[in-house]
Amino acid sequence: MSDNSDIKVYYSSASGNLKMNTQQQFIFSVLDGQKIPYKRVDVDSREVRESMRCQIGNDKALPPQIFNGEQYCGDYQKFFDKVECSRLMEFLKLKDQH
Repeated sequence: MSDNSDIKVYYSSASGNLKMNTQQQFIFSVLDGQKIPYKRVDVDSREVRESMRCQIGNDKALPPQIFNGEQYCGDYQKFFDKVECSRLMEFLKLKDQH
């Protein structure tokens, strides 16, 4: 597990999808609430979206998607499930510092 945070959240700033927007806001809210530093990576450019999908290994993957550095952590549902089980640090591949 990583000592420092290199968390990246791939999201869409131009999504008209209410469910996707709600999921993204939930992730941002949890990370902000836990004071976990992260970088937002907007997938609205085709190049960034294709890079995200390539890293995941799924050419149909949609945001939000979470990474620690280059290591894929999971999607919204996996994030949500780990939050509910109080296992967020494990999901993010971080040592429990918070």
